Amino acid sequence: MKNYADVIGIDISKLTIDAHIHKKDVHRLFSNNTKGFKKLLSWAEKQLGLILSFYCFENTGNYSLNLSIYLDERSIDYVEENPLLIKRSAGIVRSKTDKLDSAMIARYAWLHREELGLSSARDTRHQELGRLLAFRDQLVRNRTGMKSSLKELKSLLSSSSTDLCCKSIHRSITYITKQILTLENRMKELIKSEDCLERNFTLLNSIKGVGLILSCQLLYHTSNFNRFNSWRQFSNYCGTAPFEYSSGTSIKRAHKCHHIGDRKMKTLLSLASVSAIQCDRELKLYYKRKIAEGKPKLIALNNVRNKILARVFSVIKRGTPYVELHQYAA
Repeated sequence: MKNYADVIGIDISKLTIDAHIHKKDVHRLFSNNTKGFKKLLSWAEKQLGLILSFYCFENTGNYSLNLSIYLDERSIDYVEENPLLIKRSAGIVRSKTDKLDSAMIARYAWLHREELGLSSARDTRHQELGRLLAFRDQLVRNRTGMKSSLKELKSLLSSSSTDLCCKSIHRSITYITKQILTLENRMKELIKSEDCLERNFTLLNSIKGVGLILSCQLLYHTSNFNRFNSWRQFSNYCGTAPFEYSSGTSIKRAHKCHHIGDRKMKTLLSLASVSAIQCDRELKLYYKRKIAEGKPKLIALNNVRNKILARVFSVIKRGTPYVELHQYAA
């Protein structure tokens, strides 16, 4: 980070943003839209002048997206931080308001300014890919709920084919399925529109167990493999990396994964590992060997998840498709 002289902490809500300048200890409220962003920059320039400073705010999804894009387009330094890091660094907090939260964010950014890295907004393709993936997940959940309802109704009715509720649910399921296919086709078009995305997508699909959705999620969460330096870092992000738990001479527990992580990625990797065990000979033998060593099935499955991540980052780093070496073994 540069040698900054001050920081502006911002607490973002749906309609408003609270800004707090750390050293000057001044606060002001703005609207969470382009007009409010312009007023924010004018106010900060008036208060700080030519003093080198940066903005810091929590990553709150859609609420903070417009601000990050606005600052990025104007090449203004900002940090979009994980809300949990800021919350846990605050210590004991008895009161909570947006004004206090903005001051807390500013204090966190100032104390950790040497460790923080500047953020940048995703490009339009990655943003659209993220929206498509999120909406597809929502549609899949809705379709699953309707299928369960339809199954329950069929078990209660003697002639479900003539029941109006069953017909309506069946039509809804058919429509949602078509919408899911439309979204998936749009994902493929989006990937083909950029050479780098298409090349990495092709490399990912050469690995058994990695399909369309997992490939798209990997490309999105890693920002086309520019966000993480190694598969171990990404494993930590997903929550599949085991950690030691010990203290002194009496407390020595088995290594286990931490509950903090991206649950969606962890679920997709679990599904991929189950599929890979069935169709990949090498991973199947590896899984059976771990079971034979006395490892619990879930730990063995987690090892397979990390194996898949190691393969993912390896093919991207090499730039060549995955090759099954056992086919060429003597």
